[in-house]
Amino acid sequence: MKVLHVYAGNLFGGIETLLVTLAKEQSLCSQMQHHFALCFEGRLAKELQNLGAKVHLLGKVRISRPWTVWRAREQLQQLLKQEGFDLVICHSCWPQAIFGSVVRANNLPLVFWCHDVPNGEHPLERWAKLVPPDLVIANSCYTQASVPKLYSTYSDILYYPVACPNIDNHASNRHAVRAELNTPEDAIVIIQVSRLERWKGQSMLLSALGQLRDIPGWICWIAGGVQRSHEAEYLEELKVQVQELGIADRVLFLGQRSDVPNLLAAADIHCQPNTGAEPFGIAFIEALYAGLPVVTTALGGPLDIVDDSCGRLVAANDIDALSQVVGTLISSPHERASLASGSKARAEYLCNPQQQLNRLYSLLSQVVKQEVAA
Repeated sequence: MKVLHVYAGNLFGGIETLLVTLAKEQSLCSQMQHHFALCFEGRLAKELQNLGAKVHLLGKVRISRPWTVWRAREQLQQLLKQEGFDLVICHSCWPQAIFGSVVRANNLPLVFWCHDVPNGEHPLERWAKLVPPDLVIANSCYTQASVPKLYSTYSDILYYPVACPNIDNHASNRHAVRAELNTPEDAIVIIQVSRLERWKGQSMLLSALGQLRDIPGWICWIAGGVQRSHEAEYLEELKVQVQELGIADRVLFLGQRSDVPNLLAAADIHCQPNTGAEPFGIAFIEALYAGLPVVTTALGGPLDIVDDSCGRLVAANDIDALSQVVGTLISSPHERASLASGSKARAEYLCNPQQQLNRLYSLLSQVVKQEVAA
């Protein structure tokens, strides 16, 4: 089965991580051959190309410049004729709106992978509604519940395939990372790895840690680089916040990192207290694979991921509750170890790449068979 994934490609987050995983783990389900059609060159295109994936560039698209849309559609039209794909997947409303009609014009099965939570009212979503897909794949129960706002099409849930990183020597890695970051070996490290978006809850985490300033021995690592102007403003606000809370010497802003698995393996607690609902949350799965207890808010996709075997859920925007949970984990090696013991098994159960890629192939095969039968 020859599958074309269509996406913008100008940022890097959960969707991009999924696409890289599909390329990296292709050998686990050799029945699927993945190609990628992107509009923008950037980190995603480079990572896919470095993995030997087939990347087709459609050209930069700006909806405000209609000729760029027409040109990119023409590029996709030519690509579909040349390559003979069995099926096309549009990742999010933007490519669905722009390119869905081209796929339909070529009589190919069309799948919409729903990574976010639509309300059906945004102009881009209303545009995407005009081309119903044959199947909607949702990344969580929370996301699937919103699909009827876009389509009456059949939907199914597929958690992202996420591979367990191979850290050869955990103790050596832990020592090296902590030495690089001037973090004592015996410090309890609370880490958050995410985009610098306000709803990811970095500010809430810092407020909770401000209440724990009198507890000795903890350090916080905030990993995530600026990708857009509003993120730069937010980062400056966070730096002011730690000064005002009196914890500036205990919080490290690490910026964009390419060694996230090593950072997680060198930490002790993962905390991302979202103030808005996360559609899924690959960062939580990566933290679980690293053997970390996960603390987050009881919103959205993490409700599918975090249970009492591997972490703690707190009410959204409840800084006192968050501070209490994190403070308990800092002070209790036994509770940290108990939750850590269930972390890897939980990640494997939800997101084992072999299991999830086989399930993806099964879902897509049904769509292709239905198209042939029709």
